[in-house]
Amino acid sequence: MKRLLLSFWLATMATGAWAQYCTVTDPTGTPLNVRTSPNGPILGALHNGATVQILQTTVDASGRPWAFVAPQEAGKNGWVFGAYLTCGR
Repeated sequence: MKRLLLSFWLATMATGAWAQYCTVTDPTGTPLNVRTSPNGPILGALHNGATVQILQTTVDASGRPWAFVAPQEAGKNGWVFGAYLTCGR
């Protein structure tokens, strides 16, 4: 089921069928790291509630979703862990 949901998330994000804007919802309560690449060096961080535009998606070697985002407020463009984003229409 988890893989099915991941596949749906990636397919809808790639085709634009889902909203291009998402909200950071990191369940740990800490800022979400923004990276140069999936699992790469940290560039910065985004707080819960930040709105980001999804520019690209991918999965890492472990099958975890990642999204290249552009923050709508302050922050740097980069890769974030996709499971910590909530996207709606």
